[in-house]
Amino acid sequence: MDAITPPPTIPASDTLPRPTDSVEPLVRVRNLTLSLGSAAARVDVLRGIDLDISAGEAVGIVGPSGSGKTSLLMVLAGLERASGGEVRVAGQELTRMDEDALAMLRREQVGIVFQAFHLIPGMTAVENVAVPLELAGSRGAEARAVAALRAVGLGHRLTHLPGQLSGGEQQRVALARAFAAKPRLLLADEPTGNLDRATGAAVMDLLFAMREEAGSTLLLITHDPVLAARCGRVIEMADGRVVA
Repeated sequence: MDAITPPPTIPASDTLPRPTDSVEPLVRVRNLTLSLGSAAARVDVLRGIDLDISAGEAVGIVGPSGSGKTSLLMVLAGLERASGGEVRVAGQELTRMDEDALAMLRREQVGIVFQAFHLIPGMTAVENVAVPLELAGSRGAEARAVAALRAVGLGHRLTHLPGQLSGGEQQRVALARAFAAKPRLLLADEPTGNLDRATGAAVMDLLFAMREEAGSTLLLITHDPVLAARCGRVIEMADGRVVA
């Protein structure tokens, strides 16, 4: 297995738009609510969250299971519709965007890593990483995908299908896919939850190194207080609210 080493510089895309930073936070949330289920069985998942995340910050999000951490990230990624409130990411109001616009925002501005790998079964590792770059119009997508996979120690698995990879290897493909385009915002929900301790620590070193190199803003959900402490700020959630 390839040793996991600090990521090489991945060529910057000359096609992905990079909006100019302003005084506005990269992420701005006001009175965010999210309710799921029918009126007879309504569940209030997020309850009036206010949150600002500045460009370049690394923010850890902690709290017990069921506190709303993953739901918050899903809303910020445009994968879940807020029931109420304001949600602005990279200067765009998500609550006013249709599905096509949200998909474009994710391709151009947001990288996402969840515990589940979400790889396309019939595509090789390099194809899984290259496809989002190609959809975003990035030239040299395959070369960037290869560089990203080598950075996470998978240079020897480029042509393997997800079913031919271990769980840890599949998650590293997901990590490579998330940071290959150098997103302005990286959302990570327990990204090392399926990895052994040593591999997980190495992957997190890579993720933080990528953030430094690209200047990406990181929102990291974790149950590990040591990992959360690596972030510049830690937010605690409970019962659908930010409590600390």
